[in-house]
Amino acid sequence: MERVLVGLIGSGLSRSLTPLMHETEGARLGLDSEYRLLDLDALGRPATDLPAVLDEVQAQGFAAVNVTHPCKQAVMPLLDELDPDAARIGAVNLVVFRDGRRIGHNTDWLGFRIAIERGPGSVAGAAVVQFGAGGAGAAIAYALVSLGVARLTIVDADADRAEGLRVSLGSDVVDTVALDDVPSVLAQADGAVNATPLGMNDDGRAAFDPSVLPAQAWVADAVYFPIDTPLLRAARAAGRRTVDGGWMAVGQAVASIREITGRSPDLDRVRVDFIGFLRDGRIAGSR
Repeated sequence: MERVLVGLIGSGLSRSLTPLMHETEGARLGLDSEYRLLDLDALGRPATDLPAVLDEVQAQGFAAVNVTHPCKQAVMPLLDELDPDAARIGAVNLVVFRDGRRIGHNTDWLGFRIAIERGPGSVAGAAVVQFGAGGAGAAIAYALVSLGVARLTIVDADADRAEGLRVSLGSDVVDTVALDDVPSVLAQADGAVNATPLGMNDDGRAAFDPSVLPAQAWVADAVYFPIDTPLLRAARAAGRRTVDGGWMAVGQAVASIREITGRSPDLDRVRVDFIGFLRDGRIAGSR
């Protein structure tokens, strides 16, 4: 059985379900998969130690590492090669070690593309409003542009960050809007996305009021702790279609497994696993 050693570098990783997804599906694919959490907080290492941590895991024979906050941008100068999508997004969430080289990828955008496919199905020609222009927001916006939206309006409390994302995407279908103008833009949208942390851990907050959207519009959330966020509950109560953040999480994991191993994981099977892990309260340390 082929052994595959993978890790996740970042901070605050104790609740990550990525190790369970990789190890469970890896076993079904005939792999001896081990996935280690390399939590900088737990290890007592600052983010500035990232170059040393990357050297260490490469020397230890890791096949790859996923990368999350606060390292998605910081890792980029440490790589030998960037996948074109990761370069355009400006963030890396997967580093594959191959033939002594470090190759950076971004599978977050692929995860959101899968979420769209399993939700509204197509956004070609649609007008979409996105809340949040951070790391997840960059990948989501890239996915929406690649899927052919007619207009993508980015909203962020930090107007400069929203404008920076608009410029980096380099697409004339992307614009930004002031917070005061959000209701009027939502009222003309085909869909809206939450790419902020609002609603995480059921904190009761929502990035926007989904009832302002047209009746046929859809709502997607990148948050998946909980899987049924306050935003999604409000959207359903208002009669809007919803897409939960679990699809993006599962999609990025499936894309990462494929890139690392060359095998073809089963998306629907991993989704069932993921929902089960959430339901049972399982985390990386609970095998």
